[in-house]
Amino acid sequence: MAHRPIITLTTDFGLSDHFVGTVKGVILGIAPDAEIVDISHSVQAFDVLDGALTIAQSYSYFPAGTVHLVVVDPGVGTARRAILVTSDRHHFVAPDNGVLSLVYAREERLHIRHVTAEHYSLQPVSNTFHARDIFAPISAYLAKSVDPEKFGEEISDYVRFNAPKPKMMDGKSLRGVVLKVDRFGNLITNITPEDAPMLFASAPAAFKILVGKHEITEIHSNYSEGAPGKVFGILGSMGYLEIAADRGSAAKIIGTGKGTEVIVSLEDAAAARNGN
Repeated sequence: MAHRPIITLTTDFGLSDHFVGTVKGVILGIAPDAEIVDISHSVQAFDVLDGALTIAQSYSYFPAGTVHLVVVDPGVGTARRAILVTSDRHHFVAPDNGVLSLVYAREERLHIRHVTAEHYSLQPVSNTFHARDIFAPISAYLAKSVDPEKFGEEISDYVRFNAPKPKMMDGKSLRGVVLKVDRFGNLITNITPEDAPMLFASAPAAFKILVGKHEITEIHSNYSEGAPGKVFGILGSMGYLEIAADRGSAAKIIGTGKGTEVIVSLEDAAAARNGN
């Protein structure tokens, strides 16, 4: 039996308005056999980086041929372009505002097209709801196997950005940042095991993590290892250092959130390795 085409949705629309339901209605009106999967509608409003993180963490787990509709679009109605991105296994439909930047960083072969074929859009096109009038129809027609070449020409000047990277400070400390706070209150940083391998070694050397003014000296392999109410570090499923608390919100305990500076002190770890 043939598999039903899959379309995923990643937006900052929330669920209290009609937006998500309307987008699904447009898709099903064009591609009634489509299976629609909600990745998230809780991306932080207008936060393109949060949208980029969300789709980058999820798209690769879907079957080949999946169409990913990604709409975090503070520039809706402006001159920003609608784009269609095709990789070896997936399609992405989004505004050209960098929301697919982390997908670009992960994929070696991509074709990025400026969508100019207006006959695939609903008419008239609203200046405030391109997800309904442009992005949803494009996604639906892709799910119906319309060739991506029919939507527009390839471009090379698409918008992209680099996610914030940790930086060494005087060779002694690593400076990172909290990228986001998940619904459990875990603080997801931009620090990976490659950036600070001593944090995640089987027998880690001495270290110190400062999140804002809060000092952390423990790394655990799962949430339950932490003492109640005590904040610790953990390697999360996103591949980043997270600051967490067992059955509690680290964000509330520390009193901080997205954008907070994270300092990993490497001086003690280096000294321990050198036998000093």
